[in-house]
Amino acid sequence: MGAVNRPDGKVALVTGGGSGLGRASALALVGAGWTVVVAGRRKDALEETAALAAALAVDSGVVDTGAVDSGAVDTGVVDPERVLAVPTDIRNPEEVARLFDAVRDRYGRLDLLFNNAGAAAPRRPITETSFHDWNRVLDTIVTGSFLCAREAFRLMSTQHPQGGRIINNGAPSAHVPRPNSHAYTAAKHAVLGLTKVLALDGRPYGITCGQIDVGNVSPPDGAPQPAAAQADGTSAVEATIPVERFTDALLLMAAQPPDTTIQSLVVLPATMPFVGRG
Repeated sequence: MGAVNRPDGKVALVTGGGSGLGRASALALVGAGWTVVVAGRRKDALEETAALAAALAVDSGVVDTGAVDSGAVDTGVVDPERVLAVPTDIRNPEEVARLFDAVRDRYGRLDLLFNNAGAAAPRRPITETSFHDWNRVLDTIVTGSFLCAREAFRLMSTQHPQGGRIINNGAPSAHVPRPNSHAYTAAKHAVLGLTKVLALDGRPYGITCGQIDVGNVSPPDGAPQPAAAQADGTSAVEATIPVERFTDALLLMAAQPPDTTIQSLVVLPATMPFVGRG
């Protein structure tokens, strides 16, 4: 399939785009004028994201990402050519290569990679943490981010004009852990290191890399926020922020000109334990 003419927006790729922050990010990017490719393992969820994006009314150029979970999305004017769903297991290097081939074949370039896909494991003492859970979390968050970044470098460094931007989805756990979160904390620390080395190695090619670390986001459909483990061994229900706080920050990072990078953003509810978490 030959490359099609791109619309006014640049091309972004969002991993883990079938639900949660990935879906909200894809819709926000479409609303801001981007052409968006969504990747993930669940074909039906990706196609639902693509359908929501293709139905968005963007007359004001602003997407109400909070309306996604409620179903309050207006039919509108987004060109279906601006949204592409590519089922991909980002832990598999062959599937990741095919994903980036699809981006290249369809649009001819990539301007933004948002490494968003993640995985979690039950919080247990390290003596009870299974090897399976450890591998699943590290493979998804660390290996998946590496594989996608590697392919993004290959494309961004050879396209014309050269360059692009990578944003990695970190977490407060990239800086300070919660109790009994060994795999997740190790994975997010690794992503932070990956962010730094990609930012350094991308300089000769005009490729920037930054990281966004978001705290508690309100659960979808108004579900109650579950209690979280605290450093003193207790549990507490913590404050949350609406998903729009996250997508606004992501769009701010994505919108910077090529000569500017936002290296790191930490977006939190003002009262969420983080500084001095323990």
